[in-house]
Amino acid sequence: MDLLRHLRIFVAVADELHFSRAADQLGMAQPPLSQAVRRLEKDLGAELFDRSHRQVRLTTAGMVLLDEARELLAREERLRALTRRAGDGGLGTLRAGVPPDTTVSVVSTLLSAIAEHSPGLSVDLQEITTEEQLRLLASGGLDVGLVHQPVDATELRLGPEVCAELGVVLPRTSPLARLPEVALAELSGHDLVLFPRAQAPGWYDRVLDTCRAEGFVPGRLRHASNPEFLLALVHAGHGVAFDQGPVARKEPRVVWRPLAGRPLLQRMTGAWLAGRSTHPAAPHFAELAAGVLARGHAAVLRPDGSPGSPDGPPRPWSVVYDGSS
Repeated sequence: MDLLRHLRIFVAVADELHFSRAADQLGMAQPPLSQAVRRLEKDLGAELFDRSHRQVRLTTAGMVLLDEARELLAREERLRALTRRAGDGGLGTLRAGVPPDTTVSVVSTLLSAIAEHSPGLSVDLQEITTEEQLRLLASGGLDVGLVHQPVDATELRLGPEVCAELGVVLPRTSPLARLPEVALAELSGHDLVLFPRAQAPGWYDRVLDTCRAEGFVPGRLRHASNPEFLLALVHAGHGVAFDQGPVARKEPRVVWRPLAGRPLLQRMTGAWLAGRSTHPAAPHFAELAAGVLARGHAAVLRPDGSPGSPDGPPRPWSVVYDGSS
């Protein structure tokens, strides 16, 4: 016997105290409804309705069952709702990775956006390099990551792509600091401070390939994982570096200048493993992360750091939705 179905029929009759009206309410004929009530009574071993008078009444057993039935049906609905929320990614824990160079502002805004979008979802956010994120995604140790492109996406699903134009960070005493923008070829002879290749090999190689193609072959490569250490090396005269701008502008001993022709375009995207094991919240995380990055870097700034016109140069970040992902 389908107990929950029979309890719904019982509650409808108990509410109406009339078999015909209860049948109309449930959209069924009266004979099957009466049979269902009789079967429930037989299964429970007690009469639930007193039919000896002109008006149907609940028996003592019926009154006791009514309260229990309402609670049980309410719990069933809650169970269904919770299961749907979990299936949609609104509950449970999402293991997510972001690159080490992710700013405090982006992390804070992203976590707030997820909390607003899915209040019941717990996010285990980890600082992990792109290469390590790809390994963890493949092994099942991570549900979704925010990675630097290019990556091998053979077994991955990718979210919206967010693009940022990189400029050059120079010592404030550099003659190039007086220019409104700097061509890559003008950096010839300088050392280059770059993140370690192991963090994001594809992006690392693309940076160097672009430099060589534009006429800049670094005299020496130095590596810095921490943005503060990178700025310290630039200030100390140990090379130039590439950066989006906001972090470098906070350090008065260095300057940030746009690159002529905008040759270095940093691309980031949310990535998760395709297949049945995909966490349902992974695509939502990728969408929210793209939106946060785009909003967080939407201001147009002049080389001296002052606000620019909205109708001026392209915004530092733009979002590209790839329909094939």
